[in-house]
Order: sequence, then structure tokens, then C-alpha cells
Amino acid sequence: MQNKYTDFGFSRVKSKDKSNLVKKIFENVSGRYDLMNDFMSLGIHRVWKKSMLDWLAPRRGQSLIDVAGGTGDIAFNFIKRAKTGANATILDLTESMMIEGKKKTIDLPEESQINWVCGDAMRMPFSDSTFDVYTISFGIRNVTNISKTLSEAYRVLKPGGRLMILEFSSVNNDLISWIYDKYSFNIIPKLGEFVSNDRESYQYLVESIRKFPNQEKFSEMIINEGFRKVKYRDLTFGIAALHSAWKF
Repeated sequence: MQNKYTDFGFSRVKSKDKSNLVKKIFENVSGRYDLMNDFMSLGIHRVWKKSMLDWLAPRRGQSLIDVAGGTGDIAFNFIKRAKTGANATILDLTESMMIEGKKKTIDLPEESQINWVCGDAMRMPFSDSTFDVYTISFGIRNVTNISKTLSEAYRVLKPGGRLMILEFSSVNNDLISWIYDKYSFNIIPKLGEFVSNDRESYQYLVESIRKFPNQEKFSEMIINEGFRKVKYRDLTFGIAALHSAWKF
């Protein structure tokens, strides 16, 4: 039975309301989302995404579902690296995020295509065993039910399919943790106000990071949904982490 209440940053809200609250946040920031990512992370998010794709090692002919794929960074680069015949489906709860992604120009390799689907990570409109690879970057902490989202990931992956998650995590260095907290709570909301005229949304994003399970707990959640060979790698002292797993 689903809990009636869930975390929304440091607040508690009704579970049935969280998806709409998250959707409104990303509707508010969609026009400046990519720019704010560069400002907030000082461009480091691009290095993290490169690390993700390096570990993922896209191959010719693979099919990708990129959940909370927003403006398309992961899907575009997945297809470029696969070079030939790879297909990517971008699923996002917020249509305005995908509209921003569609504005980008990309030369697709031969026999490759990108599909855009507006939908919920917990109830995806795809058949069982459809995709070779499932990715979600900085999105799983925003879902109402993490376990249900992971269960859906398992369902839509083919046997032998790969799960790869990039998410903010728990810093493993005391000094870096202190600096990171000061920056997160004192600077990021102000940047959101300056760049996007939206302090409140970025206050939520900072708070949501602190409520997300640490690396070990999240790994256990992945295992509990049936995935195997579950591993993680810390990025930049654990500010972010990559989680890799397989469906067998």
C-alpha cells in the first residue's frame, strides 16, 4: 500500500500531489534548465554525463529509454557514441522540457532515431522487455515512489539489459561536504533567482538532494527490485554517483 505522504524537499506532501508539484517546477525552469545546470555545477555535470556514457559504452543497434530525459543530453550523446542503428526514446513528465530539447539540432547517425514521449516514470507506456538500456539522470530523486520506478525500469528492460542511473548522492569528505552545503543552500537558490527568476524551485532541488538515499541504501533498493551486478562509482567526492545494474 502506497504511503499517503511523501517528501517534497524538506516538506511533506500528499503522495498523489507530488507528480504535479514536480511537473510545475520543471515547467517553470525549462527555458533556462540547461543554462542553470552549467551555472549550478560550474559545468561539471557535463563531465559526470561523459563518465556515465563511458561506463555505459553504447553499442550499435541498441535501444535506449532515457527517463526524465528532458532536453535530451544523454539520448543525443548515446546515439552519437553508438554511431549506427541505435534508437533512443526520451520519456519526461514535463512536455515543456521536451520542447526545449527538440529545439536542439543533431545530425543522427545512419538508421538511428529519437522518439519523444510525455509520461510518468512509474507508469510507462511501453511493453515488457522493450529496451536494451535504461538511463535516468538527476531524475529519480523527484519521483513519488523510487521502488516503483525501479520496478518499471526492470519491466521494460530486455533480459540482459542495463540500468544506469546518475544522481546526486552523499559526499564522502567532511571538508567538501561543508563547502558543498554552504554553496548549495546559500548560492544555488540565489542563482536560480538571478538566472531563472525562480528561487523556490531551486530551493526544492537542493533539499531533494539531501533527502535522497545514500549510495549503499540506494544500491540495496536496486537489488530489491531484482537487478544483479549492482555497482556504483562516486563522482567528485560523492557529490554525484553512478549506479550500474543488469537484468538477468
